[in-house]
Amino acid sequence: MVRMVQPRSVLAVRDLRESARFYRDVLGFTVDPIEAPGWSFLSRDSIRLMLGECPEEVDAEATGNHSWFLHVMVEEVDELHDEIQARGADIVVALGDRSHGHREFVVRTNDGHRILFGEPLEWIRGREGGMRSRMSTGLEAE
Repeated sequence: MVRMVQPRSVLAVRDLRESARFYRDVLGFTVDPIEAPGWSFLSRDSIRLMLGECPEEVDAEATGNHSWFLHVMVEEVDELHDEIQARGADIVVALGDRSHGHREFVVRTNDGHRILFGEPLEWIRGREGGMRSRMSTGLEAE
């Protein structure tokens, strides 16, 4: 049976060194040990990125809503928010509870890409009640 594993989002960036620094120093990614001219490979937990240097391309921000590229479910979204805000992240949508049942915030990268980080409110309520809820990854709730 075919199984797709370890997806990696590919992003065009104007300045590879500066963009890799942003993902590492602001968002907490690790630079992966993959060497390829004009590329930087990064990861944080199960999120994997490939940054490709394209200095002549249109800025992501100029593409409007096409600059959204990632929606990440996070455990402890408030903690992540505080962590990356302290590192200087450009938070363009404030942390808050949404009507669709998630607590979310949005970051704009140094290249203008937008990432939405969220956590289902049921996970938060479960944690506050002494339980940990998980996505259906095969882990049992404790």
